[in-house]
Amino acid sequence: MEDLVITVTCDSSMSYPGNPHMPAIEDTEAIGQQYIDAVNAGATICHHHGVHYLETEMGPDGKKLSTVDHEGWQRLSDKIRSVGTDPIIQYGIASARLPEKIELMKQGPDMMSYAFNVHDEYFRPDPAFPANEMYSLHPRDELEEASRAAAEHGVKLEIECFYSGAFWNLEFIRDMGLLADPVWATLFLGWPGGAWTPPTPKSLVYLVDHLPAGVNWNVSIMDPATQWPLAAMAIGMGGHVRVGWEDNPYLPNGDLSKSNAELVEVVVRMAETMGRPVASTESARRIVFGANGPADTSAPR
Repeated sequence: MEDLVITVTCDSSMSYPGNPHMPAIEDTEAIGQQYIDAVNAGATICHHHGVHYLETEMGPDGKKLSTVDHEGWQRLSDKIRSVGTDPIIQYGIASARLPEKIELMKQGPDMMSYAFNVHDEYFRPDPAFPANEMYSLHPRDELEEASRAAAEHGVKLEIECFYSGAFWNLEFIRDMGLLADPVWATLFLGWPGGAWTPPTPKSLVYLVDHLPAGVNWNVSIMDPATQWPLAAMAIGMGGHVRVGWEDNPYLPNGDLSKSNAELVEVVVRMAETMGRPVASTESARRIVFGANGPADTSAPR
């Protein structure tokens, strides 16, 4: 079984806006330190959101997504890389328009998220806060354009899969020669909204059973009650695991975590108990990018 690649995602400003430990989105120093501490705890992919702001109304293009502060994204990447541990930098900006995403590719992240299904998300875990909602279709011509741009800029796409239709789109784009193996896909369970898939063992088995060949899979569970059992299940099935304040800020005992590193440590202990090694940054790069992929991005691009 492959070493376990742990992704950490530290920004809960949209998904859990009541998290008292979350720094202001503009405080890239503090958020960057959350990523650094999580990497030191065992994470090897940093899925970050830079500095972004959710739109308040539906746009004339029928989308309600995020606008991007490009300089803020660069600052956060620079902070994470400043200690020289060389984690994989994954720009988690599936919820932005394509022109802004292509502009961000010029910053040279290792990876960038792209939803290969609709965006339809509803975040309101605490009724004291208004709902944060995102909407967008991602038609196949857009997926093709994004995949061509990613290949041009040397950025590997992380394929976000909220249900199995994303697998069909994945194969459609891969048949064009635009997605190099090994493809990296994240399976999203329990994310509220119209793209919801229930966070259950049956859902995870179904999705894994229908994954196309040549795809490495990672799982994200946005449900405090089921995340930890499903994470353990994914580890045992040979998949990879994403944790962090964006997905679920709560520890297995129900306490609110004080840091993202605490959540990574839970997964590390699970893996150790199950006898599965946790990937180093070097082995994570081999797993994610393949033998001929980038081995080190610590030098300027």
